[in-house]
Amino acid sequence: MKTLFDKIWDKHVVDTLPDGTIQLYIDRLYCHEVTSPQAFAGLRERGLKPFRPERVTCIPDHNIPTVNQDRPIADPVSKNQVDTLEKNAADFGLAHYGLLHPKNGIIHVVGPETGLTQPGMTIVCGDSHTSTHGAMGAIAFGIGTSEVEMTLATQCIMQSKPKTMRITIDGRLKPGVTAKDVALYIISRMTTGGATGYFVEYAGDVIRNSTMEERLTICNLSIEMGARGGMIAPDRVTFDYLKDREFAPRGEQWERKVAEWSSLYSDPDAEFDREILFKAEDIEPMITYGTNPGMGMGICESIPAMESIDQAGRISYKKSLDYMGFTAGEPVLGKAIDYVFLGSCTNGRIEDFRAFASLVKGKRKADHVTAWIVPGSWMVEKQIRAEGLDRILEEAGFALRQPGCSACLAMNEDKVPAGKYAVSTSNRNFEGRQGPGARTILAGALVAAAAAVTGCITDPRELI
Repeated sequence: MKTLFDKIWDKHVVDTLPDGTIQLYIDRLYCHEVTSPQAFAGLRERGLKPFRPERVTCIPDHNIPTVNQDRPIADPVSKNQVDTLEKNAADFGLAHYGLLHPKNGIIHVVGPETGLTQPGMTIVCGDSHTSTHGAMGAIAFGIGTSEVEMTLATQCIMQSKPKTMRITIDGRLKPGVTAKDVALYIISRMTTGGATGYFVEYAGDVIRNSTMEERLTICNLSIEMGARGGMIAPDRVTFDYLKDREFAPRGEQWERKVAEWSSLYSDPDAEFDREILFKAEDIEPMITYGTNPGMGMGICESIPAMESIDQAGRISYKKSLDYMGFTAGEPVLGKAIDYVFLGSCTNGRIEDFRAFASLVKGKRKADHVTAWIVPGSWMVEKQIRAEGLDRILEEAGFALRQPGCSACLAMNEDKVPAGKYAVSTSNRNFEGRQGPGARTILAGALVAAAAAVTGCITDPRELI
């Protein structure tokens, strides 16, 4: 009896070294502009070429601007990295979706929506949130630059096999609770190190009843509790999402693949190294109050008192609250905010924009709030316009920007100023993550929308 993880992993083992290290075959490598330049330079130094170039896709996303993409990139460092990726892709004959290309966008959004990501695959990228792709029934994880070079040269990577964990969320979610809330709730209970060394499979009623895009959000955040990756068994939701995508199988090959993918589930008697169970009814709309994603709570709760924190963690806890300008024991409901960011590989898909638009429709953005509304790809942007969501946003005072990672990590012009509060649908709230001195409050699309129109942290259920 095998877990879903074991079934996929075992099929991709090329060799096992005497010390137990696994040579693992990789089906798909995604490359962006930040972690790939040294890898390509290494290939040149050794006189090598990509072993299977058709398995590699290059997309700039981290450094690209989200306005005026038809103009040269102003920042010289960003321009150099984006130009270097384009040159490397051309030199080595790799697929490249550059600025303004119809398939440009955030790699972890583009991969699933084009059908490049498929069930049963092993997928790597020089980016920690590669775990996103596991939502489609794949083993997907982030790697370092030297490993990017190794994958380019051999289509294999050296890995130690992680332990397995299953997180089951049973029951029915309350109205106004989103997949982002589910993920932030799990991380708040697991802590940022609670899944270290594990590959997590998500299961239960909530997962079975979720859409593909909701699953992508949940798997995206797996890394934030220390997991190597997250995954969900493919089912009819997966197949319906993938069917007729550009790079998905077609015709008889599609039928064969669906039959193959349908066997990708954990056997009833499969044993995991650890099992965790959560109840959907316990989950409320979530926000973070500190400087790591594990410092989260229900939006109506108060920040934990210092006495509830382990003695060893109190100094860092106080440092975190000092940075955020918060006090232990106080609520954050009603706190004024300055910025709202909707986007990233966590919440930059069409369903996130539908949710945001549904709440701001007929209302107006608070005058003092700066809002960055950033689609995860040009395909998402096209869908936003096709559905008329852009008009709803414009009438409410919001402007749609161009695709990119944007303010998620502020490697572009979208930086939150020091001391300002940003309600962000991205994945990390580390000190300076969204700009030097920026104060980040992680939340889902509905919480972000409520904050944008009220100008303060607001329970979205009051506005739905």
